[in-house]
Amino acid sequence: MAKLQQHQEIAAHLRQQIRTGVFSPGQAIPSEAQLCQQFHCARGTIRQAIATLRTEGLLSSGQGRRSRVLDTVPTQSFDGVISFSQWCQNSGIEPGQQTQWVTRRPAGSELAVRLNISATDQIVSVYRLRLMDGEPAMVERLNYPLEVGKHILIFDTDSGSIYQQLINSGISIAYAIRTIDAIPAAEEDARLLGVTPGTPLLRVRRHTFSQDGTPIEASDDRYLSHMANFTMTTVRGTPSPISMVNAQNNSEDDPIND
Repeated sequence: MAKLQQHQEIAAHLRQQIRTGVFSPGQAIPSEAQLCQQFHCARGTIRQAIATLRTEGLLSSGQGRRSRVLDTVPTQSFDGVISFSQWCQNSGIEPGQQTQWVTRRPAGSELAVRLNISATDQIVSVYRLRLMDGEPAMVERLNYPLEVGKHILIFDTDSGSIYQQLINSGISIAYAIRTIDAIPAAEEDARLLGVTPGTPLLRVRRHTFSQDGTPIEASDDRYLSHMANFTMTTVRGTPSPISMVNAQNNSEDDPIND
């Protein structure tokens, strides 16, 4: 692994202090001069580190004043949004997985709509238990058109990130839509997660596309509510990437179940 540059190391140090509450929301971080003295570096290096944290939504724009903490949770990279493994690693958590099955099967009517294929076209489906530091955290159901899924059929899905396998295979994922709601745990999910059936789970349905709008994946991730949640910072005058919709009118019902 390449050694981090000094501004990256400083950003990581400040990010950790914000995450652990050394600096809380509303509190000013040390001045540039103080940080220069602490890390024995030039102002330019400190400014690079602070700019990174501003981009992540952690710090306010100083505008001649000391920057203040806006939030304790950094915004995520695109890879961190799509990949559970990447999200865990970015959070200092060891990801894990236990594959329950991988299968090739006809899409069926509902997934055919999501993947823009015919109901009789073949797809590749994966059902895995995901772990955080060895503890059950989430069950995922992943569905891919065969042209994409063929790269998974030759991959050991217990060995790591399916997302990274697709990237390594030349699959380009350009954008994703996520729908978040709650759902009671089905018996199969409850057994894997170690909870009673009916326990509320946080469900994240993801629909990913290539640059030209071709569907690549339709997934359904179900988290234990104490293992993950979502936070978002919105700024007046800036469009928000999140939308609230009427669930009764939401056409994306529940096509991901096996």
